[in-house]
Amino acid sequence: MIKQNKISTVCLFFVASLFFISCKNEKRSTPIVDNQIEFDTITVAERHHLANDTINPYCEIHINFVFPISSEKISVDTLRHFFVESVLGVAYKKLTPLDAVKKYVQSYIENYNTDARIYRENVQDFLAMNLMIPGMYDDEPIDDIFHSYYESLSNTITYNQNGILAFQVKQSNSRGGFISFDSFRNYVLNLHTGEQITEFEIFNPAYDTALQNIIIASLLEQNSVKSVEELENLGFFGIQEIVPNGNFLLDDQGITYTYNKGEYSAYQLDAPEVFIPYSSIRSLLRRGSVVSKLID
Repeated sequence: MIKQNKISTVCLFFVASLFFISCKNEKRSTPIVDNQIEFDTITVAERHHLANDTINPYCEIHINFVFPISSEKISVDTLRHFFVESVLGVAYKKLTPLDAVKKYVQSYIENYNTDARIYRENVQDFLAMNLMIPGMYDDEPIDDIFHSYYESLSNTITYNQNGILAFQVKQSNSRGGFISFDSFRNYVLNLHTGEQITEFEIFNPAYDTALQNIIIASLLEQNSVKSVEELENLGFFGIQEIVPNGNFLLDDQGITYTYNKGEYSAYQLDAPEVFIPYSSIRSLLRRGSVVSKLID
């Protein structure tokens, strides 16, 4: 179990692994927090070598999971289920945060072992095909040694006021050093209803078309260019058709959209973020929505 202690840190060690979980009871240091929610943090770092031999490739996982431990406005169980599902996945939503993290790490290691086994069973076929078709795997040469995997998973509270709780999940994956991907998932929860806030609750109809020019203008300014063509030269694509993607955060100043790599930009670029102040979209906001009340 997680012991609540504002001074000490509790570490649980799993046998025959480098796995540790440190749990700290902490209040977020947001300047003004009126939602009366306290959070705990589970931190994990584990490396697993194939056949438990340190000379072999390995999978390594790091998790920093922030989750609620008490709440005065909404059931803490409701919050915990939402956080577990949003950060770790729907398969873990019925588990406690600690059990969910343990299960997630266990599944990660099992999947790595399965991938390694499948690779060993088929690598000779890949090598033979490489010899039969010269140049087929020149960009990604076939090796008879399996790759190492790496994953980092964390979430950050970005806003915790006025009945709104927003957080961002960042996940990074690397396989063999040549396949790497970062993703960002944003969540905003209405503490009065216990439901995730959607764009349809915030905006009037046809908001996506109206926001298009604002999003494009923001990207132009961020990248210090004056035209869509110049954006495309930097590695963006499809900007003329860009629309809100539902991946947003809210605070008392505005709405921030995150576009992951590959949506409208090349993987070599950082994930674009577009901040839109409420002052520029007042006419688009649905009357009586949580955002309109936040502005008032």
